[in-house]
Amino acid sequence: MTDAQQLLDGKVALISGASRGIGAATAQILAHAGARIIGTYHSDREAAEAVLAALPGEGHAARQLKIEDSGAIAALAGDVARGGGRCDILVNNAGFTRAIPHGDLDALDDDFIDAMFKANWRGHFAMVRALRPLLAASGKGLIVNVSSIAGMNGAGSNIAYCAVKAAMDSMTKSLARALAPDIRVMGVAPGVVETDFVPGRDVAAMEKLAAAIPLKRVAQAGDVARAILACATHLDYSTGSTLIVDGGRAL
Repeated sequence: MTDAQQLLDGKVALISGASRGIGAATAQILAHAGARIIGTYHSDREAAEAVLAALPGEGHAARQLKIEDSGAIAALAGDVARGGGRCDILVNNAGFTRAIPHGDLDALDDDFIDAMFKANWRGHFAMVRALRPLLAASGKGLIVNVSSIAGMNGAGSNIAYCAVKAAMDSMTKSLARALAPDIRVMGVAPGVVETDFVPGRDVAAMEKLAAAIPLKRVAQAGDVARAILACATHLDYSTGSTLIVDGGRAL
């Protein structure tokens, strides 16, 4: 990370779902590049505060946020505006899923589908809507939407998850057009990542999945975080694109 140090000095990055996995790894790598981190968490305050306490630099803050609550998102944006007056990078990472066989249509009931849409798409749009003024004021604002190759190949933890990630990719393109030139919008689409994001996916399942990946391993959270860092530091002439970080699994 040495050559990335200082590239984000003075910038503020808000990362949703920063208490674990990809969010925590992204907080670490952006902080090492000089950014001040505001990391949201749903319920595990202790984990979020531990992640932020371990970061280099000063002024990092953990904030509880229910991503489905648009009012709470608007309040958070107001607090950020009053507190430091800036937000340069927004990483939309929060969300949830559950493994449901694609053939089990009855298990994919209306309540679950609605919950997936609220947490994995509507909440991210609400984050953009609330933080747009601060991102635009930055002059070089950046939004990174954490998607999944499930949105491209339709093979994911459940059919609703695939659908909301496809919607995320579409939103990335739409917002890139709508918010240019003051705000760039990028997507990062991991394949299988070694985190606890999908409940019940154990070591044996990971090993089986790794065998079918051309690079013969599943991704680490840091692999995805480095792609997000690249969006913020080196890919400054890119917008509306989604980077695939899957070891070749989608081939």
